Amino acid sequence: MGIEVGALTARARAAAVLRLRSRALAVALLPAAVAVVLVAARQTGRLAGDTWSAVTLVVGAVAGLVLLLAGVFAAVVLCAGPATTPTVPVSEAAAPDLYRLVRDLAERLEVPPPSAIALTPDCDSWLEDRTHATQRRGAAGDPAPRTQEAGFAAAPVLVIGSPFLWWMRVAELRAVLAPVVAGTGPSADPDIAGARRFIRGLDAAVDVGRRPGLGWVARLGRLLLGLCRADATEMERGVAAAASERAQTVDYGLRIVAQEQVGLAYAGWDRLLTRVALPAWRMGRWPSRLDAGVVSALTELSRRDRLAEGFASRLGERPACDLLEEPGVVDEAASLLAARLFHGGPAEPGPDWSPVDWTAYPEEVVDRKWRTEAARLHRALDALALPAGYEPALAPPAPAPAPAEPDAPDVPHVPNGPDARATQDAPTPADPTAPAPAAPAPDALHGPTLERVFLSLAAGQAEDLAARLSADAARDERPATSPGRRGGSDALPLFPLQPPRSGRDLLADHVTAMVCCAAVDTAGAAPGLDWLDGPALLLGGARRTDLTPRVLSLVEDGDPDPLRSWLAELGVRPEKPVRLV
Repeated sequence: MGIEVGALTARARAAAVLRLRSRALAVALLPAAVAVVLVAARQTGRLAGDTWSAVTLVVGAVAGLVLLLAGVFAAVVLCAGPATTPTVPVSEAAAPDLYRLVRDLAERLEVPPPSAIALTPDCDSWLEDRTHATQRRGAAGDPAPRTQEAGFAAAPVLVIGSPFLWWMRVAELRAVLAPVVAGTGPSADPDIAGARRFIRGLDAAVDVGRRPGLGWVARLGRLLLGLCRADATEMERGVAAAASERAQTVDYGLRIVAQEQVGLAYAGWDRLLTRVALPAWRMGRWPSRLDAGVVSALTELSRRDRLAEGFASRLGERPACDLLEEPGVVDEAASLLAARLFHGGPAEPGPDWSPVDWTAYPEEVVDRKWRTEAARLHRALDALALPAGYEPALAPPAPAPAPAEPDAPDVPHVPNGPDARATQDAPTPADPTAPAPAAPAPDALHGPTLERVFLSLAAGQAEDLAARLSADAARDERPATSPGRRGGSDALPLFPLQPPRSGRDLLADHVTAMVCCAAVDTAGAAPGLDWLDGPALLLGGARRTDLTPRVLSLVEDGDPDPLRSWLAELGVRPEKPVRLV
């Protein structure tokens, strides 16, 4: 019953939108109709005199102008294609099992199958009408599918989120796609399809109206959109209700479990993009197996999060990516598209835009990221000077030696035993005659050393450093906009990943990078990859997770002691220069 109610509501609202289109056409033709009546009356002698002659001329001129403007507006609405999201097309030859699954699903739902399948590097799935695109291909001489047959519109393209294919099992994917595929039924209705094309044309008119001299097109488009907004909204609600009700008959119990996987996939995908892919994109590299990486990220999330407990046990079942003939090729294409959509990268690989494999990620991305940020931090330090009169307490002053007693022997006591050499080489701190720790060499205060960072932050320069780093990072991390890299509509990412970082956050990241470089250079540490947190410092093959609070103590409070103790535990010497890029 719900299917019929939703479909009837959608058709009624679609008819209301089409009536608005007809009224707009009637208004555009009204001056011309009046002009025709006046001309006919003048020809039959019913309206004589110079006054009616002038009126006829004026009405004719107005009618001609209105028809011209209406023709321009109609051309914009009819010829403008829908705003389609860039996707990775998947032909039937490349995924026969996937096409078979979708067709079987459409047959069970008693709806037309989608006309094609495409993938998007996002955790979402939808139907997309690409009738305008197929018509343009046909006009250009390429074979185009029949867009209308027997009064019905062409079936839309099914767009599937690529992370779903790699993380979900085949049965889960079918359950998730059921309500989406069910939407092809209402989409095949000619009234609904016509109403949607009209609304998309109005959207295109508003966009075209941003060009010089076409502001009136945008104003007229907004007016018509405002008049049909309520009907269009109710039409889409009716379509969604009908599709949802129809999908209830297919794998209802499994759909509940599959929706949990959708939420888990979104969480893992978001962290993989923002913490793993984004650092690589910023340096001109793009991970070539993002979808395979999301499986590792979600498996790690399942291990850490008790709410996700048991989800990893599903990995023994057949993954949906097995429905593809060459999953690796599709994954690489989706990974390149993800870099374009989320970061604004070029559409094709090049010398400054090359892929990186997961096995090479720690050395080629993590290590380079740390050293790039360390170099930026020291450029900022070069631009700042320690405050005038600031005297860093590099080491406590050595106490004056006590005067020798008159009767003290001149020959020192030499201890015996296995610890004799250590006792001689390292006097105890309690000994008042022990020398003070050596002050850092002059290069430690000017070269790329941790000691220099300690001194600057202890001197209260955190705000100045943060401000300079913010400006430098914004300049260095801005994607190139040259025509060779990106052009046209690709000049900006469609889906920005991160909000701007604060200056303190940037400073903490750069100090952390400097510490990691020092640990790698002097303490045998290594760069690593954490699937959920991104770059990681490995020592003895294990990730060190206790660095962040010590860095924050230095950045926020100007207290280097916790970090100094941590470095001493690892054997890192702050006065040693660090290798930069």
